[in-house]
Amino acid sequence: MPSALPDGETVPEDGSLPSHALRGAAARPLGFYLHVPYCATRCGYCDFNTYTATELRGTGGVLASRDNYADTLTDEVRLARKVLGDDPREVRTVFVGGGTPTLLAAGDLVRMLGAIRDEFGLAADAEVTTEANPESVTPEYLAELRAGGFNRISFGMQSARQHVLKVLDRTHTPGRPEACVAEARAAGFEHVNLDLIYGTPGESDDDWRASLDAAIGAGPDHVSAYALIVEEGTGLARRIRRGEVPMTDDDVHADRYLIAEETLAAAGYGWYEVSNWATTEAGRCLHNELYWRGADWWGAGPGAHSHVGGVRWWNVKHPGAYAAALAEGRSPGAGREVLSEEDRRVERILLELRLLEGVPLSLLAPAGLTASRRALADGLLEPAPYEAGRAVLTLRGRLLADAVVRDLVD
Repeated sequence: MPSALPDGETVPEDGSLPSHALRGAAARPLGFYLHVPYCATRCGYCDFNTYTATELRGTGGVLASRDNYADTLTDEVRLARKVLGDDPREVRTVFVGGGTPTLLAAGDLVRMLGAIRDEFGLAADAEVTTEANPESVTPEYLAELRAGGFNRISFGMQSARQHVLKVLDRTHTPGRPEACVAEARAAGFEHVNLDLIYGTPGESDDDWRASLDAAIGAGPDHVSAYALIVEEGTGLARRIRRGEVPMTDDDVHADRYLIAEETLAAAGYGWYEVSNWATTEAGRCLHNELYWRGADWWGAGPGAHSHVGGVRWWNVKHPGAYAAALAEGRSPGAGREVLSEEDRRVERILLELRLLEGVPLSLLAPAGLTASRRALADGLLEPAPYEAGRAVLTLRGRLLADAVVRDLVD
C-alpha cells in the first residue's frame, strides 16, 4: 500500500500561507503537479498513492469516482488561486502524474489543464506533460491531448523483456511503448520520454541492453532510467521476503547504470540529472527541474505535495477524503512545514548536486567544504568546475551520489 504521509503542523482550513511565502515570488517559476490516483491494477513494486477500483469500492462512494475527478481537482486549482491571491505569475510547467492519468478521458485531462489556464494563465512556452500507460492510449486519444494543449508525454516502458515486465506486474506488451512514441510524434508531441527501470530480479545485463536499445530505437528525445527500489509493504517486497524472487544487489545496480550511461551517450543522449538523459537542452523535463532547483509548485490531488516560498504541505491521501474536504470548502491539506534557511540550504545541496551544473561551493559549510576536497581527491567531483567554484559529480560520483551528498551537507 502507499507509504505514510509525514507529520507536520495543521494546515488552515482556507489553505492560507504565511505572509513571507510569497515574498519575492515573481522571481521564481511556478508549476503545477496534478495527481491522478487511479490505476487499473497495482504493480508489485509501486508504493505511490494510487488506488484500483477494488481498493476504492465502499471507501469513498461517489466522491472517489474517477468520473467526476476532473471537477474535483478543478476545485483545488480554484483554491490555489484564492490562496496565492494576486500572485501575477503565469504557470511555467504542468505535470499530470499518477497512477495512470490516461485512465481518465482525454477531455478530462484537457479540462484540468484548462482550469489552470483560466485561473493563472500559461506561459507562452509552458511545458505541459502527462504520464501515460502504453496500453491506455490510442492515436485518437493522443491527438485530443495534443489539440488540448499538452506538448510532452512520458510513457512507462520499464523493460523490453516480457519476463522482466512480469516480475514488475506490468501489463503492457513489449513493443507497445515504442509504438506509442511513433503515435505521439504523429499526433504532434514535441517532446516524448520513456521511463526505464533497471535491477529487476531476474533481469540480466543483456536484458537491460535490449531495453536501452529498444528505447533508443523508438526515437524519444528523453529517457529516464531508475534503479528499482524495493519498498516495504509492496507486493514485490513480500515476494522477495518469501524467497520467490532474488534481491538485486548494489553492485548490479552500479553496473547497469554504467551500461545506461555508455549506451545512451553513444546514441546522443546527455545526462543532466543522475537518472535523466536528453538529446537536447530543450528536451529536458523543465517541471522536474523546478523540484530540483527548489522553485514553487502547487501539487493538486490526493497525497500531492506542494512547495511555495519555503512552505511545504501535503494533501490527505484518500480520494474520498480529498473530495469531501473540497466539497465542504476546506483545504485538503493534511499537514505542512515551514523550512528554515538551514533546511533550504541543505535541500539545495541534496537536490542540485544531482544536476549536470552541480551546486555552488559557497553553499557548503566548513565541514562540507572539507568533505568536498576529499571527494575531489577521490575522483568523485570534476576538477575544472571545482576550480570555478562548483561541485559537479563525475561518473563515479554519480554512482555514489547519496554518499557524496551525505558528506557535503555536514
